[in-house]
Amino acid sequence: MYKNNNIEPPDKSTPKILEDKTKSGKERDWKGKKKRSVLTAEHFEVAGLHSKAERMKDCATQLVFKHTEETLKLYQAWFCKVRLCPMCNWRRSLKIAYHNKRVVETVNERENVCWLFLTLTVKNTDAEVLPETISAMFEGFRRMMQYKTLKTSVKGFFRALEVTKNRDPQSESFGTYHPHFHVLLCVPASYFKKKEFYITHEEWTSLWKKAMKLDYTPIVHIKKVKPKEKLDELETYEKDLKNAIKEQNAILEVSKYPVKDTDVIKGNKVTEENVETVLALDNALAYKRLIGYGGLLKEIHKELNLGDAEDGDLVNISEDDEVANGTFNVIARWHIGLKNYVIE
Repeated sequence: MYKNNNIEPPDKSTPKILEDKTKSGKERDWKGKKKRSVLTAEHFEVAGLHSKAERMKDCATQLVFKHTEETLKLYQAWFCKVRLCPMCNWRRSLKIAYHNKRVVETVNERENVCWLFLTLTVKNTDAEVLPETISAMFEGFRRMMQYKTLKTSVKGFFRALEVTKNRDPQSESFGTYHPHFHVLLCVPASYFKKKEFYITHEEWTSLWKKAMKLDYTPIVHIKKVKPKEKLDELETYEKDLKNAIKEQNAILEVSKYPVKDTDVIKGNKVTEENVETVLALDNALAYKRLIGYGGLLKEIHKELNLGDAEDGDLVNISEDDEVANGTFNVIARWHIGLKNYVIE
């Protein structure tokens, strides 16, 4: 919509800046995500990844919205789907969060369950062995979930791989990468009451160490998710998720897309360190599925026909994105000079 709320065709002499807000009044950060995508593309160019750089530069350069009453609904756009693209990862996060919202609410309606938030880690690793480490973690997680103990206690799960980089020059592991899993676990409501279901923190650690065949004791965190009558509306998922480690926000935390632009690009300029990070992550994450569902959650996700949140359609995030044919288009194009979206 236009900043003056005037839905008449704009005066060509005065550029009208795109203003797209959620129902709660929060502005969707199209401008910020596009600027970060352009910056990331510049790093890709320096890194020699020219094809991906060009795709990222063209990502979401034109947005076509349907105007309904006082809201805008994205109707058409081209997204590059490059794994490290900030624009695409923002859209992926919203879609994953919506999917998990639907899945969790459906499970809660049908089953008497409780939810756990599990974090599985390994030691930090150098860029050279990061791909190998990540592959081993996927295999280790698959192996762990086949253990009889977990088959008895866990009804389903959502798993997401996240990779962060240690940028603290005072740290011994400065410049290394920290791959880890965030896992949302669905367990019986009697999990904490029945001995055959309950798994202690020490047991979780031991199971992960065994599955990964480690010669050291890894750091593992397990917390109970505090119950909520109903998950918040989709707008909630657009908030900053950095503080979502808190138990009551574990579902939001695990739903964020594994690759955040702040973990890839530090600052607002092209730097050698950022280029090295781009090369390392682009190589390590290539052709890998960073999120996955299992057990009951996988069954519900399939039943609800939610589609692929990672590599699927990034235009339509939720059912609310369906709009009537009687509305008219609002077209916003990225203006290189203004570094913002301008309404045509």
